[in-house]
Amino acid sequence: MSPFTGSAARTPSWEHLRVDLTDGVATVTLARPEKLNALTFGAYADLRDLLAELSRERSVRAVVLAGEGRGFCSGGDVDEIIGATLGMDTAQLLDFNRMTGQVVRAVRECPFPVIAAVQGVAAGAGAVLALAADFRVADPTARFAFLFTRVGLSGGDMGAAYLLPRVVGLGHATRLLMLGDPVRAPEAERIGLISELTEEGQADETARQLAHRLATGPALAYAQTKALLTAELDMPLAASVELDASTQALLMTGDDYAEFHAAFTEKRPPKWSGR
Repeated sequence: MSPFTGSAARTPSWEHLRVDLTDGVATVTLARPEKLNALTFGAYADLRDLLAELSRERSVRAVVLAGEGRGFCSGGDVDEIIGATLGMDTAQLLDFNRMTGQVVRAVRECPFPVIAAVQGVAAGAGAVLALAADFRVADPTARFAFLFTRVGLSGGDMGAAYLLPRVVGLGHATRLLMLGDPVRAPEAERIGLISELTEEGQADETARQLAHRLATGPALAYAQTKALLTAELDMPLAASVELDASTQALLMTGDDYAEFHAAFTEKRPPKWSGR
């Protein structure tokens, strides 16, 4: 996403999210614990717009996406979304479904790592939000469920049919998206859906520690790595290695590359500038 902005000011507060910016880490918390952080139309839109704003702020180096209370996110609110969509026409439904996809694209295309801190349920859209993150840190209470077929819809919602096979393989993805059965933390770790399994109640803290490590690292190198991981999913090998070569040549002109050599020569830790 481009860092260039128009005349609009940064949004001072968000109605559907709690946002904390500290030491280069943005912690974004879904804050409807009484509804297991179920998403509303406004929550989707806020996530989409917040990630676009954070992408333009050079001070943000990593994002933790968390849920308040005993669950990460139970998906779309049954009353506020499913009930409302039954009264929409095709154009309105297309607008809504495009918006949910824009949230996933924002997670994948933002220039910093996104870490999902998962405890309890991550269901439906909540499971896809976690799936779209670069890292999924979860505790033993975590359970993932792609519930779309359970409500009579395609399992390929919000990019799930694109992302999930690339994370866990086609066989597991077919089972999870077709049947909608919950996957608890031990199995999720076994099939690669979880990046790190923590002690119970430690997902948020472990995610923050990882975010701090990333925020103090070579930000431009991380941003380009993320961009290549996404771009090269559908590229032939020849195109991929050419894109890798161009990216490395560009980064070799950067300050961080020179700083590594200086630090190595002087036998000290590098001081990364993200440039």
